[in-house]
Amino acid sequence: MARRAEALNMASMLTLSLALLLLSLISGETMRPVQGQQRTYCVAKPSTDEATLAANLNYACSQVDCGVLQRGGPCFYPDSLISHASVAMNLYYQSRGRNAWNCYFRSSGLIVTTDPSFGGCAY
Repeated sequence: MARRAEALNMASMLTLSLALLLLSLISGETMRPVQGQQRTYCVAKPSTDEATLAANLNYACSQVDCGVLQRGGPCFYPDSLISHASVAMNLYYQSRGRNAWNCYFRSSGLIVTTDPSFGGCAY
């Protein structure tokens, strides 16, 4: 009798788990990282050419506020295209939910787990 009750309990738990998974898929909700999971960041690949970096910077800043990159802003220095593009790409990536496709940038984005923040510039 105890085994039958245990089997019914397991079946109920499985059914509930599947129902919750199905509801999350139907609702379109994305899974949120649980506290303690590693945070990710989007940066430009070091091998990216300047034209692509400029296009990434322009696109990302047309979608999100890149005020931190203005002269005197916390992310202005180092004043380099790769640094500015990386900050802008990460702002876009973070604002869109940290999905891999939001760091693609025509294959020039790289998702990293090491916080690239520097000085007063917080990623």
